[in-house]
Formats: sequence, C-alpha cells, structure tokens
Amino acid sequence: MYNLRPHCQSEIFSLRSVIVSPPSVIDIPNLKAAKEVQWNEPVNHSIAQEQHNNLCHALSEENVHILRYTDYLCEPDARLSKQLINRMFVRDLACVMKDTILPGHAGTSMRKPEYDHMQSLLRVWFCDEFKEIDVQISQGLEFGDLLILNRDAILINVGARTSVHSVKAILKQLFAIGFSEIAIIDLPRTSETLHLDMNCNIAHEDVIVAKSFLRFFPIQVYTNEKDYNYYMMEDYVRRHQFEVYWLEVYNTIPDINFLNINPETILLSTKANRRIFNDHPKLRNKNIIPVEVDELEKGGGGIRCMTLPLERRN
Repeated sequence: MYNLRPHCQSEIFSLRSVIVSPPSVIDIPNLKAAKEVQWNEPVNHSIAQEQHNNLCHALSEENVHILRYTDYLCEPDARLSKQLINRMFVRDLACVMKDTILPGHAGTSMRKPEYDHMQSLLRVWFCDEFKEIDVQISQGLEFGDLLILNRDAILINVGARTSVHSVKAILKQLFAIGFSEIAIIDLPRTSETLHLDMNCNIAHEDVIVAKSFLRFFPIQVYTNEKDYNYYMMEDYVRRHQFEVYWLEVYNTIPDINFLNINPETILLSTKANRRIFNDHPKLRNKNIIPVEVDELEKGGGGIRCMTLPLERRN
C-alpha cells in the first residue's frame, strides 16, 4: 500500500484502489436486536462474509486494488474490530479529495472505534496526504454525506450524521484543497435519509440519480468570494452540467447506493431495479456488474457505503 498515491476528484473516473472491511463476526440474531442497533433485519455473519468476498472478487476482476485495513490492525484493536457491527461501512471514516485525505468524525458514539482504527493506519501509510482537521470537531462529519461533483465543487448533506457546524469548521480546508464551491443541503433526519448517498448518486459524467423529493430542497453554496448563495437542487447541479434523473419509485439502498468503477461500468446490487438504468438513454448502455450483497445491505448501507476510493484516475 505504500506505493499508492491517493487521488480522487470525481465519482466516475477509473477506480484504481479502494479500502474495504469485512463484516463483523457477530450475528444480529433477530429483528428486535436489529432495530435496536438501527439495522433493517437480522444478519447471519457467515453469509455476510461470503458476500463481502464476492464483492471483493468483483472489484478485483475490474483490476481494482483492494486494501482491507482490518488486516493491519494490532492484536488488541483487531480483537475489538471483529466485533464492531458497522465496520464494513468504510465510506464514512475518511475521504480522499484530490490529493488530500481528510478524517471523518463519527456521528454516533457506537462507531467511534472504527474511525480511530482506520485513521491511525492512514496517518502512517499516507503521512503526506493525510491532513488533520484544523479545528476541534465535536459533532459528526461522516463522508457518506459527501459527493464530489467535479474538480471545483462538492455537495455535502448536513443531517442525521453530519452537522452543519462540522462542515463550516472545515470550509477553509476544503477551499485549500482546491474546491471553489462547497454546497450544503439539509435533508430530514430519518433512517431513509441517513446519508446523502442514500438519496442521490452520480451515475454518468452528466447525470445525477436522485429521489424526487430532493427537488424541493434549497442548497446553500459557499465560495471564497462570498459567504453563500442559495439555489434549488436542480438549478445548482445544472450549473455544473448535470442533468437530474428524478426517481419517483425506488428501493433506497440497492437502487441508489451503487459504485462507479469507471465511466462505463457500475457495480450494482442484485436487488436493484435495473429498469432505473434501462429507462434512461444515457444509462441504458452502461456495463452493469451485479453483486449479491443483500445480507450486507441489511445493516443499512449499500455497495458505495462499503467502499472507500483511494485512487481514481481519468
């Protein structure tokens, strides 16, 4: 991993390397337990592990280098990590933006250990690229709430797990990385809107797939020159040459939480509705790679949540 050079300024450029984590070795035995830990259904860890292996195989088949951070934990941390039921959702723990890695901050105390585990490794592996947050963050900053629109603009949700205080605290760092616009949307605090990538995703160089209700939400846009302006969602992304493909009917996790491997290829849950892609002229010719991850999705996240891109190249 020491030869890797983290770099991401797009959601669709060719994925070269990615961080993942296997699921916990602990079963979620019944629906009552699942609901109490904010999962959707009970989970069998053996099935979940098999599906994680299949996900990694699909990535490897596309020549994506896989880094399982959990393989490098010291023994006490590894013993604890195996019991952390959310550790497979690595997207939240950090974010590669251009040539910089920023650490996340857990929006719920249950997830704090996995943040510390992975970030302690990133500091060592990528000491030049890893940048500490300049200010003390006391509230959540989870990167499932961030979409890189292009080299100039990023869109961040402040809602259930990421606070507006945290985003405003890092604005100067985001501008220093090289972004000229930081757009903030504030979605309702529900299980269906836990993170931004459960509500919209970039599916093509100029197409964003989004739940239809997002059209009603204003976006607050910060720039270096002005504190902020307001735009409606569709107006704002059109300024950045995106069409919005509004979805009236959807299954939140499998339909929206997919992963772009490159501009032509998408990794998609076998539970996803393929008609969403087939019905759009710019998406119907995509190379769709289906992967069975439904046991993993019961934890409340999808393929995008389970993958942290380290390197995307044009």
